[in-house]
Amino acid sequence: MGSGTRWPPWAALLYSPRARMGGGAGWGLDGLVALKAIGWILFAGVSFRLLCSLSSSPSSLEIKEESDVDTTCTGKCNLFKGEWLPNPSGPAYTNSSCRFIDDHQNCMMNGRPDIVYLYWRWKPYECDLPPFNEVRFLSAMRNKAWGFIGDSILRNQVQSLICLLSKADEPVEVYHDKEFRNRRWHFQSYNFTVSLVWAPFLVKSEVSENENGESTSEIQLHLDVLEPTWISQYESFDYVIIAGGQWFLKTAVYWDNGKVIGCHYCQDKNLTELGFEHLYRRTLQAVLRFISSTNHKPVVLFRTWAPDHFENGEWSSGGTCSRILPYRKGEYSGKYMDNVMRGIELEEFNKAIAAVNSSGDVVNLKLLDIYSLSAMRPDGHAGPYRMFHPFAQGNKDASSVQKDCLHWCVPGPIDAWNDLIMKLVLN
Repeated sequence: MGSGTRWPPWAALLYSPRARMGGGAGWGLDGLVALKAIGWILFAGVSFRLLCSLSSSPSSLEIKEESDVDTTCTGKCNLFKGEWLPNPSGPAYTNSSCRFIDDHQNCMMNGRPDIVYLYWRWKPYECDLPPFNEVRFLSAMRNKAWGFIGDSILRNQVQSLICLLSKADEPVEVYHDKEFRNRRWHFQSYNFTVSLVWAPFLVKSEVSENENGESTSEIQLHLDVLEPTWISQYESFDYVIIAGGQWFLKTAVYWDNGKVIGCHYCQDKNLTELGFEHLYRRTLQAVLRFISSTNHKPVVLFRTWAPDHFENGEWSSGGTCSRILPYRKGEYSGKYMDNVMRGIELEEFNKAIAAVNSSGDVVNLKLLDIYSLSAMRPDGHAGPYRMFHPFAQGNKDASSVQKDCLHWCVPGPIDAWNDLIMKLVLN
């Protein structure tokens, strides 16, 4: 297990054969009943742990903002500053009750042996965050269309949302492309659609990758052209969730007005090093300018940087994420890259809001700041359980198993992102 995390004595009960059904293949009805019972045991044990280690003061995870961003939804409550508390009720769904979880994030099916990560809820310091209410949400979104524009982390979030909504109405997948990167679901009883739009850079890109996400040649990015895939669909959406992400750190050649202007981390090329910060800042400026200036005015939630929790390496260099509990207050201060990327986001978001306010335009632009609550959950990633039973058949060498410390188990901490969406939108 990761350093700094040990199982409390009560956690041994979570490995009881009666708690798990089918050896990781899924959770049956008896397993769900056991989940609830185990939850109350966990609640007692973890509550004691929290009383000793947590307080209601803000976490050291917070990055100082350039100015106060109005991230509130009700009065003076900031939904994005809080703590993870024990939740004896457990997850709102499981892999048995939801069939829309991609294999790589289906940690239950893939045999993850611990379940403590399922028993936490996000609690803002100044108010409560109610659990997602699928009936209320769908009723409010009747005849509406949502678009999720971004990369695989946004796809991760869509899985969670579809699972939550499917408790009230079974969706029908009405479209997907060959790679299943662009997809659309329709909730017939409410005439509600959810579209997933693949645009990892938000600007026009030419990408050559293998199935493991490894680039086979330098990515070509056109900084002066927003990605046509999402621009062409924008007017069809009533609500939009849009986000950048880890793709901006990749090696890439930058184009502007049909000419190469530089590169990030290109080796053996006589090109000016511009850096990913230049790319990310300029991209966000273009995206936010488009949102503010276009005639179509959907409600837009800009989702902030989603942290990874690789330790002892990265994705391609043997990085791991073995922790099984959330970080305590002050235990984790974030990575350098988190501070840089989220700092750019907050600065450009503030500028966009200031420009809109000074112009008098009506723009429904909100901040969905998931960074701090996500940074506290190193236990919520798929890790080696992105693959089905990775340690089966006598494979005891953990270093040979690819670890995913970027994407999140579904169900898991990522469900809280959708709790936030519901609160932001319906309030």
